[in-house]
Amino acid sequence: MLLADLVTTCAAVAGATSRLAKIELLAALVRRLAPEEVDIAIAFLSGEPRQGRIGVGPAAIWEARPPVAADAGVLRLVDVDEVFNRVAAMSGPGSGNERVRLLRDLLHRATREEQDFLVRLLFGELRQGALEAVLLEGVARAAGVPAAALRRAVMIAGELAPAARAALVEGEAGLSRFMVQIFQPVQPMLAQPAADLDEALGELHGEVALEWKLDGARIQVHKAGDEIRVFSRNLREVTAAVPEVVEAVRTLAADAAIVDGEVIALQPDGTPHAFQTTMQRFGRKLDVDRLRAGLPLVPFFFDCLYIDGQSLIDEPQSRRFATLTSVAPSLVVPGRVRPTRSEAAQFLEETLRRGHEGVMVKALDAGYAAGRRGQNWLKVKVARTLDLVVLAAEWGHGRRKGWLSNLHLGARDPAHGAFVMLGKTFKGLTHS
Repeated sequence: MLLADLVTTCAAVAGATSRLAKIELLAALVRRLAPEEVDIAIAFLSGEPRQGRIGVGPAAIWEARPPVAADAGVLRLVDVDEVFNRVAAMSGPGSGNERVRLLRDLLHRATREEQDFLVRLLFGELRQGALEAVLLEGVARAAGVPAAALRRAVMIAGELAPAARAALVEGEAGLSRFMVQIFQPVQPMLAQPAADLDEALGELHGEVALEWKLDGARIQVHKAGDEIRVFSRNLREVTAAVPEVVEAVRTLAADAAIVDGEVIALQPDGTPHAFQTTMQRFGRKLDVDRLRAGLPLVPFFFDCLYIDGQSLIDEPQSRRFATLTSVAPSLVVPGRVRPTRSEAAQFLEETLRRGHEGVMVKALDAGYAAGRRGQNWLKVKVARTLDLVVLAAEWGHGRRKGWLSNLHLGARDPAHGAFVMLGKTFKGLTHS
């Protein structure tokens, strides 16, 4: 398939106002893909190269963009992917210049529309209107499989591309092999916000459970015997950065398990550090022992997706939580099961006094909706707002060159009357 075909479809999808129209446009494109093009096209339609970041910064991308463009589209999807592969694999002296040369050659062969698409793709700023749910529906229609079956396969696979390839090549039978497996991370279930506790309890009409709403880093931990791996919310392995989690999970009363939770840095009095402090530890691979001594992390688990050969994803929340409690009683996040309204309000007050940001409200009869913001998990956060002023600004770099970016924000100290800087925002100002 030509890149021009995908770019044209993306423009049409962005301009379509009907969800059904978007789905039809995407389905028509996907039907034409060869098996070896599926992963590439799904990545591009999702807004990023298949290789992720390819090691080229904004300034280099602008340097590589030529002042002229090709008259007609001749680039194939596989041509673009091959260049991205070569660029991403480069390292060592002179690799920076060689990356720019390869990108410049690629963009020389692209039309103006294709250049715009590729530059936005590399910047991570592609906005073509093909949201993941719409793209999934388009793939399902192209493959002639139920959207629910494809969605479940994506939940298990952790991403759309492998499930899409199986559906397009093998049909619904190809989706049957996607099962929960140890060391294959599952997309995490996400929560919808609720305005307050009364709204959350009103929306979930059945029995519910409440838990601390932690402002930490999401983790999914897989255990098979003595081997333990920890994955982040984005399904990236971070085992080396969190030895505390590995040690804690070794105590599970199960030979094989997948547990879902968060890790957070706590102060000596048990109150949480700020999220930014937790993230100083999370994901770090160097000096872990030294950092651990000054900033230990504590895991809290709230779900169990797999236990000793049995998937629990389709089981109700009540059974998954009971299983978790039976195998890891000391690691379960504090909560209340089937509270009355007054007990729920008291639990929220206690949670806030401990320094946490709110509570989770979960329907006990709901399955695990991996990868989705379902209506069966609701988060109630008590907002803390500050009125801040801009104290300073820095000139931006790369694509923000010539614009004031990195705004320093502060507030007046009532004790001294002077302004104190509290932090920075990196978004900068809009053109308006």
